[in-house]
Order: sequence, then structure tokens, then C-alpha cells
Amino acid sequence: MRIIAEIGSVHDGSFGNALHLIDAAASAGADTVKFQTHIAEAETLTDAPSPSYFKAEKRVDYFKRTGFSLDQWKSLSERARENKVTFLSSPFSIEAVELLEKLNMAAYKIPSGEVSNLPLLEKIAATKKPVLLSSGMSAWNELDRAVSVLKKGGPLTILQCSSVYPCPPEKVGLNVLEEMKNRYQIPVGFSDHTLGIAAPLAAASLGATVIEKHFTFSRSMYGSDAKHSMEPQEFLQMSTALKEIWRMLENPVDKSNVESYIEMKKIFEKSIVTASQLSAGTVLENHHLAFKKPGDGINAADYSKVIGKKIKRDLPSDYKLREEDLTL
Repeated sequence: MRIIAEIGSVHDGSFGNALHLIDAAASAGADTVKFQTHIAEAETLTDAPSPSYFKAEKRVDYFKRTGFSLDQWKSLSERARENKVTFLSSPFSIEAVELLEKLNMAAYKIPSGEVSNLPLLEKIAATKKPVLLSSGMSAWNELDRAVSVLKKGGPLTILQCSSVYPCPPEKVGLNVLEEMKNRYQIPVGFSDHTLGIAAPLAAASLGATVIEKHFTFSRSMYGSDAKHSMEPQEFLQMSTALKEIWRMLENPVDKSNVESYIEMKKIFEKSIVTASQLSAGTVLENHHLAFKKPGDGINAADYSKVIGKKIKRDLPSDYKLREEDLTL
């Protein structure tokens, strides 16, 4: 089970912010921190358009400004190790994979926009490392092709994702999780673009073993992802709940075994008692009986077995019947 804090480029090119975002994500319950490795010249033309939700600066300029050097990436990876969290970064080019390989990456996350980039997928598969594949903007035929390539590499997990920022509830696609499990017979996860915690919690309950959520110090920060990200206190609430859900799923309850409830059953269930004073020889009928706590006598469920029997001696009202009080 894995909770990924998607830091992405929310650090806005500040190495200091990036370091402290790792600290904050670890404190908020993440066990993995994920960045994005953009090498502008390797992945985009200078006139490539920006997404509708972030047009404050040209895409190529943004990638150049927010990128890090190899030494800085190494320092970030070390900071993650110090925080006892896994360090990941999504590569957006073959050159980015080559850079990340110098960090001895533990696994790779393929972002939604790279699903059709088969040369990149083949490069990643060749590393034989675990891969997380995001599905945000791909149809089944595109995912089939990507899965076919990536299965030649290391262990693969596919993540349901909807590339909508922010994603409304009606576009989350929780139904896809089961479809993915059946179609690919591999673990499934969920990369979330909603603003709350409901979707990731629901996904976990439906079998998602990986949850990824965008993470930021504040939604007021500058950048393409900050306003769609989760702040530390919210992330902590989500991660705590996710770990509880996974603990529940890992510990199924056997309703045929109520041995652990024996004492509670005695306290809360009902026994058969006399509804009034009864004389010896009385043949018990419904109106002679009442049902009251505690449940350590003849259980109320067995009342029909008592009807028609005689009592052996005079009994007071509110007397808890015992088998030895009765005769045919």
C-alpha cells in the first residue's frame, strides 16, 4: 500500500521549497514523494501551448525555470531517504530517464500524457524497475498497448486517473478500477485530481493499493498545480484515513465466529423472564413471558421452546428462567 504526495513542480523552481515539501509530505503521512523531471529542450517545442488552467507563462519557459541540476536531484533524493520516504520523479523524456537512472530510482511513474510515448515506455521497461502507469487521458486501446510494452519490464501497477483540473465527482471513474483489475490482472491504484478526500478513500475501499494526491504548502502558491493540490493538514487527514481503510481490508471479519463478543452478548442481549408471579404447574404461554437483560439465561430467541412447558415451582415476577425450572 502506498500513499504518494505528488509534489510535481509546485516548488516553482525553489530548491529550498522542494526540500521542505519533502519534509512536510513525510509529516503528513506520505510514504512516497514524487516530483516531475522536465528537460525542456528534450520534451517540448518552444511554441507548445499551455493548459487552460495555467497560462501565466510559456510552457517551455516554465520547464526551464523550474528544473533542477543533477546534484540538486541527488540532494532531493537524499532528503527523502532521511525522511524515510521513497523518492520518485516522473520523466517526460528519454533524457529525463537517463538523468534519473543516475539517482538509482526505485521505481518510475508514467504520467498520463506519456502513455502514447512508446519510446519512453520502452526505455523505462528496459530498467526492469516497478512502474506506475497513469491512465488520465487514454482510451482502452492506448492503455492496452502501453501495458503490453511495460509488462516486459518490472512489476506494473495501473492507476485510474481523470485528467481534469479540478476533477468533479461525476468524472472520477471509480468504476474503472474494477474494469482495470479484470482487464489486466495487475494491481490498480488511483491518481486523484479532486479537491477533497472522498474520492481517494472510496478508491481505496474498492481495491486501489496506491493513492496519489497533489501536495502543496498552500493552494495560494504560484504554479500550474498548486490550486488543485492538497495542503498538509488535509493530506494528513486523508493519509490517516487511508491507512485505516487498508487495515480494515487486510483484516476481514468472520461473522460466523462471535467468540470475542461473548461477554458483550451477555450484557446486551435478552433472557426469558417471568412477566408476573407464576404458580407451580403453570403451562407457559406467551403472556407469561418477558424478555430482559442480561443475556446469560435462556436466550429470547428460544422462547418457542419454552412455550407449552410447565414450571416446577412457584416463581416470582422478573425471574430469569432456567432449564431446570421447566418440565414437559
